[in-house]
Amino acid sequence: GSFGRVKIAKNKKSGNFVALKCMKKMEIIKSKQTDHIMNEIKILGMIAHPFIITFDGFCQDDKFIYLSLELVNGGELFTYLRGIGKFGVEQSMFYCSQIVSIFEYLHSKSIVYRDLKPENILIEKTGYLKLTDFGFAKIIEGRTYTLCGTPEYLAPEIILNKGHGKPVDWWTTGILL
Repeated sequence: GSFGRVKIAKNKKSGNFVALKCMKKMEIIKSKQTDHIMNEIKILGMIAHPFIITFDGFCQDDKFIYLSLELVNGGELFTYLRGIGKFGVEQSMFYCSQIVSIFEYLHSKSIVYRDLKPENILIEKTGYLKLTDFGFAKIIEGRTYTLCGTPEYLAPEIILNKGHGKPVDWWTTGILL
């Protein structure tokens, strides 16, 4: 992403490998994304779902903020899809049902994800999905007016600045499908 990189690291205590998301503080501050990063950490700390990346914690130094996340070695859905061209109906239904499960869970906690796209979906070695990158996620009780997301997936109410909530996630699910 624009703030940093994800690297594989080894937890010295457990010996397990993790994905270490390293984000440059100066880039976060320059682009006025501090609130988004704070929301990401808060939201990741309050959720647990089989199709969402597991968050182990975070730390920081003078230059970076580090998020320790579950390591998923299967790659991005984007890369997989690009390699095979398109999914059949059954495979599309299999993946879409997992996205629906994720959004039902997040919405039950008043969390709107707002950035569904193949690049933010990882594939486990078992073939199941893991949603990652909660940088645009937000706890929303009513409406919010923040312009964010990936242009190709934006719901009309975001583009028109009419205020949005949970329905924008269902819009992106349809676009993804």
